[in-house]
Amino acid sequence: MQEEPIREALNAHWQASAAGDLDAEHDIYADDAICDYPQSGERIIGRMNLQALRGHHPDKPSGFEVRRIQGEGNLWVTEYAITYTGRTAYTVSIMEFSNGKVVHETQYFSDPFEAPGWRSRWVQKIA
Repeated sequence: MQEEPIREALNAHWQASAAGDLDAEHDIYADDAICDYPQSGERIIGRMNLQALRGHHPDKPSGFEVRRIQGEGNLWVTEYAITYTGRTAYTVSIMEFSNGKVVHETQYFSDPFEAPGWRSRWVQKIA
């Protein structure tokens, strides 16, 4: 698959995710896709299970910002921030494509933390 169609599919996927459009959000996945959440030790097998899991999330995102999409060939990474109930999680999604569909995704979620003062002379604040 060419890179431009993958980038377009990713953009549509993340826009649908932000809008809460579960059907459009999951169009990107192969029927037998695997999604791993290493931090919780979970693996979701199959697009239908992934869509059902996300459809039963008790909250809807109040904020969703894609920061960067980078990739080539069949491996693509998206960095984004998602906010639920006032808490933002900085997220990395690593997607592997085959035949134009995601066959494996790994997602990492990270809570923000206060920067320690001792390193302030070497850093700049970012949004």
